[in-house]
Amino acid sequence: MDSDNWPTLRRSTISRRVLLAAGGMMLLAECVACQASDAPSGTLRRPTVRPGADAAGRPGASAMRSSSIRSDMPALAAGQRTAVRGSAYDRPIHYIDDGPMGIALTIDDGPSAVYTPQVLRLLHKYGVTATFCMVGVRVTAHPGIAREVADAGHAIVSHTWTHARLSALAPAAVQDEMSRASDAIHNVTGRLPGMFRAPYGAWSPTVLKLCAQMQLAPLDWSVDPRDWARPGVNAIVTNIMGNTRSGSIILEHDGGRNRSETVAALKIVLPRLLAAGFQFRTA
Repeated sequence: MDSDNWPTLRRSTISRRVLLAAGGMMLLAECVACQASDAPSGTLRRPTVRPGADAAGRPGASAMRSSSIRSDMPALAAGQRTAVRGSAYDRPIHYIDDGPMGIALTIDDGPSAVYTPQVLRLLHKYGVTATFCMVGVRVTAHPGIAREVADAGHAIVSHTWTHARLSALAPAAVQDEMSRASDAIHNVTGRLPGMFRAPYGAWSPTVLKLCAQMQLAPLDWSVDPRDWARPGVNAIVTNIMGNTRSGSIILEHDGGRNRSETVAALKIVLPRLLAAGFQFRTA
């Protein structure tokens, strides 16, 4: 299996809602304290807060818009908005809840010197804001491109240091993968990520505990056009257009391998989704 091969996740049946404030995650203090008792031993490395960031080191409103996100559930009926209870990190997020026809485009495994600039040009052309899930070693290898993504107003999510399958690693190694990725993103872009996406969608109790400790909302997806497998442009387009609904989180890739099919598909689906009335949000 190559580094971009993603298994299909079983959908959850319990709804959770996470509120992203303009400056990052707004968390209840008691939720954090509750999680701390279950945390693995050792101290998590946190990047040094840079001037201009909030108390947690997260970017201001210009870097991440306020939005609601929720776990893998059918869309709530109008008016059904419940307060967060318990932990904000106990299950991955599969849908956004940001108004009628709101969807999120997430782009994984970059930055890439070849494909990320092409994706950025398309997003700019259509006025679309996306969420880039970045791998730490690639951020370090292409810092200018990572900064270009940030400067264009797109959201940046941690996607581990090396794109490792975390479920196969010891807790200390998982912590290192997650901490080093956050450090790399913060050092290069000035942003401390507020979300985390597990490679291969391989979530585990250890990963979710660390997400809670590091205040990283666990981000998954609900539409996987399997562009990582390079099934052909038409297959990618058909999958996205046939499966995207209000609240969908779409998975695409700009790094890891040849992503020319992804770029070609985005040229088609972006204007089609906009014409269908969808509104792109950042996760």
